[in-house]
Amino acid sequence: MTEEEVEALARGFLAAHDPGGDRLEFLRARFDAGLAWVHFPEGLGGLGVHRELQQAVDRVLAGTPQPDVGVQGIGLGMAAPTILAFGTEEQKKRFLRPLWTGEEIWCQLFSEPGAGSDLATLATRAVRDGGEWVVDGQKVWTSGAHHARWAILVARTDPDVPKHRGLTYFVCDMHAPGVEVRPLRQITGEAEFNEVFLTGVRLGDDLRLGEVGDGWRVAQTTLMNERVAIGGGPVRRGGGMIGVVAETWRNRPELRTHDLHQRLLRLWVESEVTRLAGARLREQLAAGQPGPEGSGMKLSFAALNQALSGFDVELHGAEGLEYDDWSFRRSDSVDFFGRGPGYRYLRAKGNSIEGGTSEILRNIVAERVLGLPSEPRVDKDVPWKDLPR
Repeated sequence: MTEEEVEALARGFLAAHDPGGDRLEFLRARFDAGLAWVHFPEGLGGLGVHRELQQAVDRVLAGTPQPDVGVQGIGLGMAAPTILAFGTEEQKKRFLRPLWTGEEIWCQLFSEPGAGSDLATLATRAVRDGGEWVVDGQKVWTSGAHHARWAILVARTDPDVPKHRGLTYFVCDMHAPGVEVRPLRQITGEAEFNEVFLTGVRLGDDLRLGEVGDGWRVAQTTLMNERVAIGGGPVRRGGGMIGVVAETWRNRPELRTHDLHQRLLRLWVESEVTRLAGARLREQLAAGQPGPEGSGMKLSFAALNQALSGFDVELHGAEGLEYDDWSFRRSDSVDFFGRGPGYRYLRAKGNSIEGGTSEILRNIVAERVLGLPSEPRVDKDVPWKDLPR
């Protein structure tokens, strides 16, 4: 199918469906027409065509109801590609449509108090009981758990084998008995993420993604897509955080200094390099699943966003030290551009932690992209139950 044919399909859809009507019905119809994510198979929101043809759809349907990426980001960027890669046909049909329309929100139950950067050491247990699994454990830094219907969950099903080999991947019902969500207040004053306690949570085996014991391989698909979603998203030239800073520079000449000008120029160049590298990465993605290069993009994004948000505060001078709202609230999404410089500066501190810490990502880039020797690891062949904790 050509770009012209896909564009014609999108125009035909728009002619037949009123974007000013019911938002949910419009999104459902778009999914059913295969115009949600065109590279997905037919019947699952796609047309089974090249990923890059999504741009033709997006151009035609610009200004119409869209998924709320701020709320649905984990579902769209992490759960969906994992379900597509490892889910059964029944799971794909059950989960993908309400995930894309926003009828069901997703969160991610990966990190634990004792297993963050070294995720494979996680201790949450899933024990088989007939046709069900009984899950006990604690997860942390779970964004959006307070309004999520489903979660992607990695749990340990075999403690007698090395840490990477005893994991299994599940879809967790966040409304199941035994699931408790508690807010974690951040440096910004908000609680966009949480800690989640799982006590005797029963999940049917039909909620398992992939084979028993193959959870680490399934999780790698999630993590690679997560890093691309965070660091490799499309940004127009002069868009994103550099656009916010540049607009202040243009509109507030009284704030300018020679030193700040030189720094802004360097940041602009870095932003362009990162933007163009992201475009190249998305072209590579069109040919298959994301690889370790996404870790490099996410690493660059975090460093650049923190540098720009710091510059933003400094550029505003005394105004940059003001803070608009410290009140505690359970936010639905990250309003990065709707808040002031102080909020952006504080929230950007999380960029080098969420989606994989910068330290771990440097190891991934060094070993899997550059081919450098890996760090010595003495626990790779030790059964998980024998690891010191």
